[in-house]
Amino acid sequence: MTKAIMLQGTGSDVGKTVLVAGLCRLAANRGLRVRPFKPQNMSNNAAVAEDGGEIGRAQWLQALAARTASSVHMNPVLLKPQSDIGSQIVVQGKVWGQAKGRDYQALKPQLLGAVLESFATVRAGTDLVIVEGAGSPAEINLRPGDIANMGFATRANVPVVLVGDIDRGGVIASLVGTHAILAEEDRRMISGYIINKFRGDISLFADGVKAVGDFTSWPCFGIVPWLKAAGRLPAEDSVVLERLVRGASQALKIAVPVLPRIANFDDFDPLRAEPDVDLVFVRPGEPLPTDAALVVLPGSKSTIGDLEDLRAQGWDRDISRHVRRGGRVIGICGGYQMLGRTVRDPLGIEGAVLETPGLGLLDIETEMAPEKTVRNSRAWSTEHDVALEGYEIHLGVTQGADCSRPSAVIDGRPDGAVSSDGRIMGTYLHGLFTSDAYRAGLLGSFGLSGERVNYRESVDAALDEVAAELETVLDRDWLDRLLAV
Repeated sequence: MTKAIMLQGTGSDVGKTVLVAGLCRLAANRGLRVRPFKPQNMSNNAAVAEDGGEIGRAQWLQALAARTASSVHMNPVLLKPQSDIGSQIVVQGKVWGQAKGRDYQALKPQLLGAVLESFATVRAGTDLVIVEGAGSPAEINLRPGDIANMGFATRANVPVVLVGDIDRGGVIASLVGTHAILAEEDRRMISGYIINKFRGDISLFADGVKAVGDFTSWPCFGIVPWLKAAGRLPAEDSVVLERLVRGASQALKIAVPVLPRIANFDDFDPLRAEPDVDLVFVRPGEPLPTDAALVVLPGSKSTIGDLEDLRAQGWDRDISRHVRRGGRVIGICGGYQMLGRTVRDPLGIEGAVLETPGLGLLDIETEMAPEKTVRNSRAWSTEHDVALEGYEIHLGVTQGADCSRPSAVIDGRPDGAVSSDGRIMGTYLHGLFTSDAYRAGLLGSFGLSGERVNYRESVDAALDEVAAELETVLDRDWLDRLLAV
């Protein structure tokens, strides 16, 4: 029977996603047929799976690590926050509904069947499934109806490894506290724990391991150091935006305003990897840097809501001054829609505001519609005359005079718009900057030359590096048992 293991965390952002990806690559490198699985994910960073439909970008990355095709069944429930209290619910790749937080708690038992069905699909014909939890099992107030952590583990009978983040402090209390408050049924599912993000001399934590063992009787399956290669992997959770520090003054400064409902911000990872680029994520309360050569408006889960927030920050005025100084602007997906004259939502799909003026930088208008475009796409850049490959996830139809100058041709269809002077460009294509040839053309248009980063090779090499390090620091007996065919 296919083996499975589940990594749950003592809290959010403890590094589960990277550990699952690393273990998937390690298993694949040993010749196992391995697949990732996450019952429930909450993220506006979505990917289009190879069998069609949306999944979290993290599961797409983990499938890449496992050297297997991505599938909607690897992330059967995806919650995409649209406001502070409501999320779009995507089930097995398709929009299932929308609910506020309290209402969703009541809906979760209805989704367990889909989760277990998808898990059985992922498990079929596989040697090993590595499952990622969400948040923490210690959130016992959410335990009734749970499908993300122990509710899934107990129902599917999947043993759990608890992951604690020592970098944030209090890891002993987090592990021991989790043991203390879990119900006995859930506690029995935990086979051991991993300490993650350790800096310094690991031997100094020997007494910590003993203390955790004395309180819990759980074995330690390894102490994982801070994985430098993980910084070259696409990030899943917008919480990482709070930690991305601004680089030193470089040849080209690119500014990205961090909108409240920013989506698919891993679009910018290839730019961040470029040595000649200073990518600045501008937080609320900060002005857009006046020395930026390029401003990129990111995707958004709520275009109208984020447009209103953009104005509240004064970023619309900053962008206008940037353009008057000769600066350039690129809008991706929701950011593309914001560049136009008007965004209309006559059916109230995104919320109560039915119409708002755009930034007026492109002669286009967008109207939201209930049909959602979700597809992987091959494209061609009309500006740089190079091939592109990415994906589309969006609501709305965009039309206008500037669409007569498309920024790309996607699967034979014109896409996007370019201003008459060529300095403002918008597109619905996510993954635009992943193309090494496109990035070279874009950066070359700003006067940068030289050898560019091969982004896809960099990500693949980073996965191999993470896997190799895990093999050296995780408990050998436990790892060999897990990865035995």
